Amino acid sequence: MHSLQEQLLSEIDRKNIGNLTLREIGDLIGEKLPQKVKHHLSQLEAKGFILIDKRNQTIKRISNKAKTDNLFVSLPIVGSANCGPAEIYANENIEGYLKISRNLVPYKKGLYVIKADGNSLNRSSVKGKNIESGDFVIVDSENISPKDNDYVVSIIDGMANIKKYRLDKANDRIVLLSESTKDYSPIFIHRDDDFRISGKVLDVVKKF
Repeated sequence: MHSLQEQLLSEIDRKNIGNLTLREIGDLIGEKLPQKVKHHLSQLEAKGFILIDKRNQTIKRISNKAKTDNLFVSLPIVGSANCGPAEIYANENIEGYLKISRNLVPYKKGLYVIKADGNSLNRSSVKGKNIESGDFVIVDSENISPKDNDYVVSIIDGMANIKKYRLDKANDRIVLLSESTKDYSPIFIHRDDDFRISGKVLDVVKKF
């Protein structure tokens, strides 16, 4: 169990923290980011340790053991990324959570979700699925050294985009490619540019 979750349980055992703000709860456990507090409370509820009653402003422990049938995982949604030209600003604040069965997602530490905006990857193939506007793209934030033909989330001048990665050694540059029914120009990156890889695309959850 995550150390913050252990601290939260300890505080819940001592008193009702349901009438406190996320920031006030964070102060109790030494966590400055309210969204992290919200995430770990949600995880404790999903695992069956606590019951959050927002209406009556109570948070109670209901079990000392995690659910053995915990088939779901909640992945943080950190904003949108453009699939065409880099036009959508990167937003690393958690906007919500995608609750999905572990049987549908290869869960591991460091995963996050970004929502695709644009259709320049509507002919891509990630596990046999393309990426269209509105799809949820699951990204491995710990994989920042992509190989040729990997799909990646990159940050260019502070703006996020999803593209196919190619290393053009002959011309000493990185090329970010689209795969679309429309004609999109590649993006050419120099090693000294304001550019970073935010993670490798692992899977796509198609919009409903």
